[in-house]
Amino acid sequence: RQRIIELARSLNYTINQSAKSLRMGDNRTIGVVIPYDRKTRQHISYAVFCLKKKSLADALTDRNYDLLLSRVDAEHLDDMASLYDTGRAKGIIVIGQWGHHDQLNELARRHVPMTVWGAQLPRQLYCSVGSDNLSGGQLATEHLLSLGRKRVVFMGDAELPEVAKRHEGYVKAHKKYGVPIDPKLYIKSSFTPEEAQEAMHRFLQTGEKFDGLFAASDLIAINAMGVLTGQGISIPEQISVVGYDDIDMASHSFPPLTTVRQPIDLAGVLLMDSLQEVLDGQVTDSKLLPTSLVIRGSTSTL
Repeated sequence: RQRIIELARSLNYTINQSAKSLRMGDNRTIGVVIPYDRKTRQHISYAVFCLKKKSLADALTDRNYDLLLSRVDAEHLDDMASLYDTGRAKGIIVIGQWGHHDQLNELARRHVPMTVWGAQLPRQLYCSVGSDNLSGGQLATEHLLSLGRKRVVFMGDAELPEVAKRHEGYVKAHKKYGVPIDPKLYIKSSFTPEEAQEAMHRFLQTGEKFDGLFAASDLIAINAMGVLTGQGISIPEQISVVGYDDIDMASHSFPPLTTVRQPIDLAGVLLMDSLQEVLDGQVTDSKLLPTSLVIRGSTSTL
C-alpha cells in the first residue's frame, strides 16, 4: 500500500472522482438547470445573478455534491430529464418556472427528482422554494401609495408565475388604500435591459401621467430609471421607484434603489435540503420565504 501511494505521488496521480462514483454507484453530481426563453432573449446570467450562485454552490459543497450547470430551452424543459436519465446528475434544481408549469408537472409524474426555485402554483406536483411574491408586491406598492403616489405603474411580464404574484400584491395594495387601478399603467417588459429600456421609452411616448413605478425586478427598475433620468425626470421628486430582488447593483444605482429583498442566502440551502428529501423518497412540502422592504434614495429624499 505504501509503495503504491509513493508511486502515485511521484506520478502526480489523483483519483477520478466521477469514475469512482460511477464504479461505486454513488453519483455525487446535482444538475442546476437555467431555462432559457428564446422569445424574450433571457440569458443564463440573470437567473444565476439573482439566485446568487454562491449560495447554491456552497450548499452543494457542504453536502459533498458537485454542481453541473446546464441551460435548457424553456419550451423543451423535458430535455433536462436526460441529465437524470443518463446518470450525469443524481437530481436536478431548476432555477425559474417561466410559463411552463405543466412541463414541470409532467417531469414530476415521470419521477425525475427535482426542486424548483419559483412560485407555488395550483395543482403543483413538484416541490418549489421561493419568496412570498404576493407579500413582496404588496409591500412595494403600499410603500409607494403611503408616499402619496396615486398613479403607480407596474412594469414586468405578468404572464410569468412569480411576476404574476407580484402584480397580485400590487392590486391588493391598491384595494387596501382605496386607490383605483388604471389598466393603462401596466408596462409589459421582460427582464432584459434592452427590453426594459425600449418598453419605458414606448410608455413615455403615450403621455400617460404617473408618479410611481413598481418594477418586477431590480434590473427592470434600474434600466427604467436610466430612461427617466435621460428624459429629465427626477427620481424620487417626480417619480418614486421600487424594484424587486435586492441585487448588489441596487445599492449602487443612481439614485440607490428601494427594493424588495428576497432571502436569497437561504434559497440555496433550502433548495438542496428539499432535493435531498426528494432523493430520500420523502414527501416534501414547498417552502415560502419571507420578503422585506429596503428603503433607499429612489423613494426617499432624506
